[in-house]
Amino acid sequence: MNINYSILPEHMQDGMRRWIEHGIPAGSFMMSVLCNDLIGALGRADSINIERLRSYGTFLYSEAPSECHGSPEKVAAWEKRGGLRGHDKDQQAA
Repeated sequence: MNINYSILPEHMQDGMRRWIEHGIPAGSFMMSVLCNDLIGALGRADSINIERLRSYGTFLYSEAPSECHGSPEKVAAWEKRGGLRGHDKDQQAA
């Protein structure tokens, strides 16, 4: 899977990459975005992210696996699974 992280602000790309690839939680703003918590995201956004919220929607819709975002339950399951790398291990074991 080739994911275009450049849609996101530069200082957020590594955190999103760790989340998607390894299921490693990022900061409170990003976790709010991933859980579909707009009010929480707005309250936690820095000055760059507040201006780029639309970029997160575009990124999640167009680039991110649908299993890694959308609700607190999906986010918790993604973390437990270990992201794409954990999924890769599950596929190899099958």
